[in-house]
Amino acid sequence: MEDTTTTPTIRDGTPLVAARPFGPFEWMIALRFLRGRRARRPFSAFAVVCFSGVMLSVATLIVVMSVMNGFHIELLNKIIGINGHAFLQGVDTPLTDYADVTKRVEDTPGVVMAIPMIEAAAGVSSTYQQTGGLVRGIGGADLTRLPGIGANVRLGTLDGFDEGGGVAIGAKMAENLAVRIGDTISILTAKGASTPFGVTPRIKAYPVVAIFQIGVSEFDNLFVYMPLKEAQAFFNKDGEASVIEVFVKNPDDMDAMRDKLDFAIKRPMIITDWRQRNRSFFDALAIERNVMFLILSMMVIVAALNIISGLIMLVKDKGRAIAILRTMGATRGAIMRVFLLTGCIVGVTGTAAGLLLGVLIARNVENLRQFVNATFHINAFDPNFYLLSRLPSVISTSDVLLVGGLALGLALGATIYPSWRAAKLDPVEALRYE
Repeated sequence: MEDTTTTPTIRDGTPLVAARPFGPFEWMIALRFLRGRRARRPFSAFAVVCFSGVMLSVATLIVVMSVMNGFHIELLNKIIGINGHAFLQGVDTPLTDYADVTKRVEDTPGVVMAIPMIEAAAGVSSTYQQTGGLVRGIGGADLTRLPGIGANVRLGTLDGFDEGGGVAIGAKMAENLAVRIGDTISILTAKGASTPFGVTPRIKAYPVVAIFQIGVSEFDNLFVYMPLKEAQAFFNKDGEASVIEVFVKNPDDMDAMRDKLDFAIKRPMIITDWRQRNRSFFDALAIERNVMFLILSMMVIVAALNIISGLIMLVKDKGRAIAILRTMGATRGAIMRVFLLTGCIVGVTGTAAGLLLGVLIARNVENLRQFVNATFHINAFDPNFYLLSRLPSVISTSDVLLVGGLALGLALGATIYPSWRAAKLDPVEALRYE
């Protein structure tokens, strides 16, 4: 039987070839739909609004997540840097053998150092002001090794700390008490000398030999360090320590370290670690971070909804063009792919620009804060309220990928329904009143 089917051709006999899916023809139409009606407007209002929404929502989410990461890491480093990872306290009997216990603990694998201390609350005053403080008695060599103090001395020196009889205080406390290096402060404890009439308070003046700045305003206004021997005499703890602070190589593996420490101390002691002392604080930070992520994710959802509404309006606006394309031979699938490409271009470019802008801002957030403070004469991020002296920001690759994936998924998903509506448009109805 003779085959009567013929291949469609144009006038010169060249056979017509169907356009490939997502080929140059569909890309050309999609890019044309993103252009403005007038030559002086390179982009349509739909493209500008949807692109801006996706970009700003993605950038905001990255900046906020980076700042929350910075808060968590910075506070963790500051708190652990001055307080240690594990704390050993005597049970039943005073910790008079602290030297032997400290040596055994330091010989334990995984332990960086162990520092015996006297720790007690006391009143601190100068000629001008008074405040409360946490007095720590510590050896001069140990104080120099303490990560949060030894590397953060801003004024004075810790040389000869044991023999000098002076104290080291935080910069915030020095500011509040209006004292400088060489000035004296008075330390008051309610548990002083025992007399026939009871325990009397004890007060003694000490010169300020060093001023340190940890970077956490609360700590800089709290801690007072004095020589261990002096603290033992002042707080009636001759020959004993109140706590041994232990620093380990891997603070995240404290469960395994507790077993090693318990084996090394060889006497009844209470062992607590940094997770127990700061659990509520870091749990609150984690909850706040997760809640902020969920709340700000709504911005990405709103941006995706803008793409949906914008594409629906674009379909209505381009109804005549869609009808003409259909009459010229474009299939419903081609029309759907054109609008899919239109929405995807906006979503992908908006997400990419948002990632770039967010990372750029997150890397320079402290410089931006200082610029805003200097320009508008305000004090954004006051250390008195936010604990830290600077606005921290740490960019996490996983967070950037998560935000980018979320934005891309929502933006691409938002194009499906409007594209389906465009493909279902009847060209006869679209051209009836033209």
